[in-house]
Amino acid sequence: MSFLRHCGVLKITAVSSASALWPAGPWHRATVHPFARVCLSCSPSLPYRAFSESQGLRDSLAAEMENGTPKAEKILTLESMNQNVRKLEYAVRGPIVTRAMELEKELQQGVKKPFTEVIRANIGDAHAMGQKPLTFLRQVTALCLYPEMLNDNKFPEDSKQKARRILQACSGQSSGAYSASQGIEVIRQDVAKFIERRDGGIPSNPDNIYLTTGASDGIVTIIKLLIAGQGKSRTGIMIPIPQYPLYSAAIAELDAVQVNYYLDEENFWALNIKELRQSLHEARKHCNPKVLCIINPGNPTGQVQSRKCIEDVIRFAAEENLFLMADEVYQDNVYAKDCAFHSFKKVLFEMGPKYSSTVELASFHSVSKGFMGECGFRGGYMEVINMDPVVKQQLTKLVSVRLCSPVPGQAMMGVIVNPPQPGDPSYNQFNSEKLAVLNNLAEKAQMTEKIFGQSPGIYCNPVQGAMYSFPRIEIPPKAVQEAKAQGLTPDMLFCIKLLEETGICVVPGSGFGQREGTYHFRMTILPPTEKLKTLLQKLTQFHEKFVKEYS
Repeated sequence: MSFLRHCGVLKITAVSSASALWPAGPWHRATVHPFARVCLSCSPSLPYRAFSESQGLRDSLAAEMENGTPKAEKILTLESMNQNVRKLEYAVRGPIVTRAMELEKELQQGVKKPFTEVIRANIGDAHAMGQKPLTFLRQVTALCLYPEMLNDNKFPEDSKQKARRILQACSGQSSGAYSASQGIEVIRQDVAKFIERRDGGIPSNPDNIYLTTGASDGIVTIIKLLIAGQGKSRTGIMIPIPQYPLYSAAIAELDAVQVNYYLDEENFWALNIKELRQSLHEARKHCNPKVLCIINPGNPTGQVQSRKCIEDVIRFAAEENLFLMADEVYQDNVYAKDCAFHSFKKVLFEMGPKYSSTVELASFHSVSKGFMGECGFRGGYMEVINMDPVVKQQLTKLVSVRLCSPVPGQAMMGVIVNPPQPGDPSYNQFNSEKLAVLNNLAEKAQMTEKIFGQSPGIYCNPVQGAMYSFPRIEIPPKAVQEAKAQGLTPDMLFCIKLLEETGICVVPGSGFGQREGTYHFRMTILPPTEKLKTLLQKLTQFHEKFVKEYS
């Protein structure tokens, strides 16, 4: 069964009964127009909602019929549910990923395909791609989860010391107990010390640190705090395009206004202040922009912003009275030799009191990225700077509603910000494993750039940092026309065919945003080196075939 047939959706005009939608008996998906837009969808430019809503609609209509008799009307329907939820999209886990999972099952069942495995290059999940956990991180978290092992001489003494310190700070000395809503105090202290070391001694107050369920939780929490107003006074949130879909999803769910500013693809995806000003000026005609989001290093674009760029952004935020949100989860992932990570907080304070005492900033970090890749632990933190103390009380109240972030994730963050030091029993192994991961990622970033750079019709900026490549691809007019006829974006059509013919799963650029008339896809560089090399070769060969097919 092809993906297009699998993801076929119905175009619905008027329906009196379920029998009007498909013949009696088994549902014949082959009769359904592939990926057509659903009339209920309010975003015809993207196929994700069309797929999910139409599938749900079919299920809903089937459930309403029992022995040919309509059941009582549902309380919760597509029309009565929260419409903001219907509006949100999350491309990274969209229908292509659903189909990739089904293809994996079909391969396991012996169904013949033109490939032997599905290569998931759609998401930045290092361990799912085969990266091994760092020994020390898992030792300490294991000891926190099962303290009986503290008596086991197989564990190095420094791992036991760190685990005991964390457990002593837990209620009942158990990682199964709730923590304070802001997070375990000794871990927040360790985070503050980590930030001070990172930023060359600039002070960090543990009271400004909130331990979160991954960075995503902190980002959504701050956005919630900032949203207010109706009509033209609704909060506008400036986000980079291309962007990580968490931002557009949160903005849609919380009924804020998304204000796009475009990164400069011709200049290594740099942030352009002129573009920021123009975007802000246009947005003020219909909303109240008061938040500026920066992702550095970039996702999906892989760029690392220069210090000068960060200084310009801070001046811009100060002049325009904007709250800054700095997503810095890839701060350890910098590969280009002429690039370096500069935290927004460090640059802010080094610019002097004019800025350091006035510009409001929230910055975010996570255990999921970097050299750790511990996505499943859902650990993260945010630091707030220059927040009104009265508002900070409201922030603490807001996080208290969810009680606390997962304690194992807090423990993992505690180990990451307070790792073994020279002379500790675990230092050599920890440092060796850390460098091996980062060096391998740097090699794969260079390999990705090189192979794409040799491929006609594919333009790829250097992967300066993070763990993704976001190449621009040539798509012939005939393919654009076919995609339009099927209710798809052209890059979605490309990604669907790529998956069905090669088993390679990537995410279309339309899920992240892109300039009109350009087409991209995002892929991670996380697969093992040889598998990534194979992926890149197959992908470039497929693109060449795709272009010829539609030329």
